[in-house]
Amino acid sequence: MKKILAFVLALAMVFALVACAGETKTEESVQVGIVLPTKDEPRWLQDEASFTEALKAAGFTSEVMFSQGSPATEQTNVEALIEKGIKVLVICAHDATAAGATVKKAHDAGITVVCYDRLITGTDAVDYYVTFDSFAVGVAQGQYLIDKYAGKTNVPLYLYSGAVTDNNAFIFFAGAWSVLNAAVANGQFVVENCPAIADYTGKALDAEKDHKVLAGILGTITTDWNFATAKSLAEGNLVANDASQKGDVAILAPNDGTARAIADAFAADSAVTSYVITGQDAEMASLKYIQDGKQSMTVWKNTATLAKTTVSLVADVLNGKTPANATAKYNNQTKDVPSVQEEVTVLDKDNLQQYIDAGNFKQADIDAAK
Repeated sequence: MKKILAFVLALAMVFALVACAGETKTEESVQVGIVLPTKDEPRWLQDEASFTEALKAAGFTSEVMFSQGSPATEQTNVEALIEKGIKVLVICAHDATAAGATVKKAHDAGITVVCYDRLITGTDAVDYYVTFDSFAVGVAQGQYLIDKYAGKTNVPLYLYSGAVTDNNAFIFFAGAWSVLNAAVANGQFVVENCPAIADYTGKALDAEKDHKVLAGILGTITTDWNFATAKSLAEGNLVANDASQKGDVAILAPNDGTARAIADAFAADSAVTSYVITGQDAEMASLKYIQDGKQSMTVWKNTATLAKTTVSLVADVLNGKTPANATAKYNNQTKDVPSVQEEVTVLDKDNLQQYIDAGNFKQADIDAAK
């Protein structure tokens, strides 16, 4: 009887251990791994929330990790997600080139790699790319400056770019220069802070074919997507230039965070009588700046829509289908990557209120922004 009882107890313990192991595996099972650049910018926190909500609603398990601006952390995050058995990796790389080796590890493990918002370059270990129309972002920014100074000549123009490690920065700038180059050639604008662009007055630049040329140009005006760097660069430009190079100025700023920093620098210079400055991302703090007249415009990229578009693509992959919406192509210097491209919207003081009234933004959130 004692032997039977001992056997039953031992059997019960085995079942309990198996059950616990099964529970642990379920908890650790992750279908979709998402790696974003940093949690220190509002934009990426919005993406985290959008992804988490959309994937849960679609019935998929997921985990979001942040690289905090470090390629090494990015690699560690990807490796951790590979260990968790992910089927799809969605990654917005901090460094478009350095991330190539990182995603190769995932690709070699049979994981589908989806670049999100930033294209990883120099590797064939990329399956899909989901982005906004980055070239159109730059065109919208450049055209906004042209329209605001229609009929004027010799307007001082200050150019700033994103990080040279981000392929999007090249596309944004190429888009802006595709319209600004003619405006500089015909005398509407005079570039005051970027001698490296002088040889390309009246000439468009292609983000892919002219990548090395653009790298040299952007290297002289990069903000590195850093607010402090942007402000310091702008202040340095203003100190180096005299009053004749200021007055009413046009400023190409690559995104909202750098736009606010650059705007603060120009606003503090008494020789600057007014400025028109671009941005992108529709950050709450920049919407507040727009309402207060301190930033002129932003290019709104609806990240909730982009996340849902990505989830739709991921769902097709997990269900063994070829994504029907990946009809565009982006070359990453190694291959033409099947891509999904979303449209963008220009917001400024003239139309912002209608988007608030439509429920896209909350006035309370704008008022509370810092």
